[in-house]
Amino acid sequence: MVVEEVRQRAKEMGVTEVKATIVVVAEETETQEVNVMVVAAEAVEPTEAVEPTEAEEDVKHQCTEDELHRVLMKTKSPSEFPLRPGFGTRGSPVLLFTNSFELIPEPNLLLYRYGISVEPLAKNQPDITGKKLSQLVKQLLQTDQFVDRKDDLVTDFRSNIIARERLLSQPSDQVMQYVAENEDGPAANAPKFRVRVAETGVLTVSQLTDFLTSSDMSRMFEDKASIVQALNIFLRHYAKESESVATIATVKSFPLKPDAGLEQSSDLGGGLRAIRGIFSSVRVATCRILVNINVTAAAFYDPIPLNFLIRNYGYYNKLSLDGFLKRLRVEVDHLPQKKNKAGVVIPRIKTIFGLATKNDGTGVGSSGPPPKVEEFGAGARGVQFFLRDEGPEQPSSGKKAGGVKGKKAGSQPGPGSSSQGRYITVLDYFKQRYNRVAGDLAMPVVNVGNRANPSYLLPQCCRVLPGQSSQSKLSIQQSRKMMNHAVRFPFENAASIVNEGPSIVGLLPDVNVKLGQFGVSIPTSLLTVPGRVLQGPKLLYKESRPVEPRNGSWNLKDRVKFNRGSNLPRWSYLMVSSTWQQDPYNADSLWNSVRSFNRALNDVGVVGLEPMHGRQIIINTHEEIDSEIEGALRQAGKAQLGLVLVILPDKDTAMYNAVKHAADVKVGIHTVCVLSREFGKGYANYFANVALKFNLKLGGINHVVKDGLGIINENRTMVVGIDVTHPSPSSSSKAPSIASMVASIDDRLGQWPAELSIQQRRKEMVTDLDQMLKTRLELWQRLGKHAALPENLLIYRDGVSEGEYARVIEEELPLLRKACSEMYPAQDTKKGLPNISIIIVGKRHHTRFYPTNTGQADSSSNPKNGTVVDRGVTEARNWDFFLQAHTALKGTARPAHYYVVLDEIFTRRGFKPPFQTTADVLEDLTHNMSYLYGRATKARDDT
Repeated sequence: MVVEEVRQRAKEMGVTEVKATIVVVAEETETQEVNVMVVAAEAVEPTEAVEPTEAEEDVKHQCTEDELHRVLMKTKSPSEFPLRPGFGTRGSPVLLFTNSFELIPEPNLLLYRYGISVEPLAKNQPDITGKKLSQLVKQLLQTDQFVDRKDDLVTDFRSNIIARERLLSQPSDQVMQYVAENEDGPAANAPKFRVRVAETGVLTVSQLTDFLTSSDMSRMFEDKASIVQALNIFLRHYAKESESVATIATVKSFPLKPDAGLEQSSDLGGGLRAIRGIFSSVRVATCRILVNINVTAAAFYDPIPLNFLIRNYGYYNKLSLDGFLKRLRVEVDHLPQKKNKAGVVIPRIKTIFGLATKNDGTGVGSSGPPPKVEEFGAGARGVQFFLRDEGPEQPSSGKKAGGVKGKKAGSQPGPGSSSQGRYITVLDYFKQRYNRVAGDLAMPVVNVGNRANPSYLLPQCCRVLPGQSSQSKLSIQQSRKMMNHAVRFPFENAASIVNEGPSIVGLLPDVNVKLGQFGVSIPTSLLTVPGRVLQGPKLLYKESRPVEPRNGSWNLKDRVKFNRGSNLPRWSYLMVSSTWQQDPYNADSLWNSVRSFNRALNDVGVVGLEPMHGRQIIINTHEEIDSEIEGALRQAGKAQLGLVLVILPDKDTAMYNAVKHAADVKVGIHTVCVLSREFGKGYANYFANVALKFNLKLGGINHVVKDGLGIINENRTMVVGIDVTHPSPSSSSKAPSIASMVASIDDRLGQWPAELSIQQRRKEMVTDLDQMLKTRLELWQRLGKHAALPENLLIYRDGVSEGEYARVIEEELPLLRKACSEMYPAQDTKKGLPNISIIIVGKRHHTRFYPTNTGQADSSSNPKNGTVVDRGVTEARNWDFFLQAHTALKGTARPAHYYVVLDEIFTRRGFKPPFQTTADVLEDLTHNMSYLYGRATKARDDT
């Protein structure tokens, strides 16, 4: 009876078949036509399907959402962010799987939270961090106070303990001396720390579930974030404690054993290996607590001898190698084996500081004779250290035993004196002391000490420890291999989530005993949520019928002209060739291709001057890329060219960056880059796509949306986009963050002039937001030819994490208002203008959706473009939704997450038919704007 009720509810939603889990049949066929929907449409074994009562719960959940929302809509209580003004109604209903399990705690579960604080005992002693802090916490849990309570607690091995029973009646203070892993006791000079453990609160988990189902808005639930944090610590404890799992940023778990499933390993080359893992995080939604599970991938160092790793990476670029090896942990094998009292071998672990430099042995804390290093990254024969006359029997008597010391404490050696010691090369020392010979004399030695007190090792004496992720930037070839490894069909990822995910992150009671001890159960069946597929808008070009996109894309055919063409200035081409790549054509055929492309420009409405004969430059080495390209573009600037078509030999990031840096920063000239092998083919579609870039660069408008932009069509709303780009981990430590803003200038949304601002490294909140907005408001009037400033500012803020939503209101909104108060006339500010709405756009989340039958999927087995979800994985109180506007060409589609943190526009205006809620208005507008990405003929979620 229950199943029939579920099927009836699904039928009302337009879904013909319902299952509440995914059973993978990838092994049953080799064709790529098999997808997740096939599984949902076929019969499955009862052990693999969700029990009917769970499917019934999904239906009940939606009914509860409806009832809760009706109550909430009558509530006028203030909230930190705008309350949801209704659920969306437009579009064709669909039922979707989502990559979340439900976390069900015991009704009476209490979580006792304890804070751990660690202070160095010595005055000038540095703070303990990273793996050493984790080891100190493990050491803490072995003390008498906690050793018998290990079944009652979990920890993040950093600053928190979560227990199911009270552990301490009062704060605990003790002095602890650091003990390295597997050691029986502390070293003689091991640092000491004062460790304090104190109770910071008692969390009643049932209060969170009550809050998620309650319609009482008289007060907010202050412990919500604390309980979610505690449950995340509980969830991640298993992976962090497991020796067979490597973790990244506590949320990603990677199995290190080859039998862990996931087909997890793939060689990237250059000493790196791609490993597939599982992301996990506790989240909350209306009526329930969720565990969000997703498949992820990361690059790890190959656990091989260090000399093999260096050889695979290459050591001709010493500076790059230095960054690649920095902070890499290795186990040395040239020293005698050491065991603890239990007979367990104690591995000798070292952390690489870098390569040898001429500055080694200098700086604060240095003493004695410094080493002699011939050059940066020198090999074993090019590095000498001072060895005292005690001889080779005790060469490493300092606290960092096992490496070749770059200097020894003591007085400086006198000229010709042998009583105090002598300099010896690393090569000779290892040969005399350990009978180890450097196989490759050019290979750099590594410093496992620090700059002031270096300690050198031969790479062949080290082995890279497994489970170390790489933060270095991947090469083009490595990026391609990583993409091939990470991109999988939706049904493959769904299968891994259901089959391997629970065991890797410890969601199974027979794998993770803490589940039973804490009274937590997590049924490992994918939840189902309702969604809707919005109809895409029609698009207008010049003098043609409206274009109706199919599957979120369209093409330029039938000699369509751009909505507003542009005039070509003086322009030419620059062909970039290299000695390591063969050009696909000669100068004559290139000129013919350029002329054919010019005709294609004319066909779509980009007209003007004919192209001038260009030039070719040949780059002999990678070091010449910047100088050669800059020189050629400077000549183009002197020739007063307005635009240069740059023809590149390959997808070379260095060349592309050199072109854009020289043209945009140094010369000030428009450039459009193409690939020689594609441009030379002369295909009409390729020429048309390049023409898109030309027209935008020259101020044209490629296409507009026909009657689908609502409030935008009134020409009184400026749409603003804000984002901050941060330097990559491999960038210079001095590299700043770059804030950017784009804004529309009229109701056509075809041109988006940009403004950039450099700010403090890694700072997410935009510092110069007021000045940036003022420049955009000026362009609204000047370029958009408006007499008045916009009445509404619709702001899409990208790149802000959930924990920083409030900071946007606290820090960025005042700057926006400041700019407006300085720009708007008094009569407008008295009216409260402009109205501002701010919507956070998130792409770095891990929520995914999968169709439940073939009729609701696109050709790549993803949900159809236009799919919107605002139920099931959201809270009724919050105004947010997920929108997948695009069609994913490969892999699993990732929807954008939109969260409204301020609304002074939509709720005040209300809604009119055909819309039934204000939520419909925003969802429809956001979806239609996704079709305005002018550089392609596809809908984009990040437009």
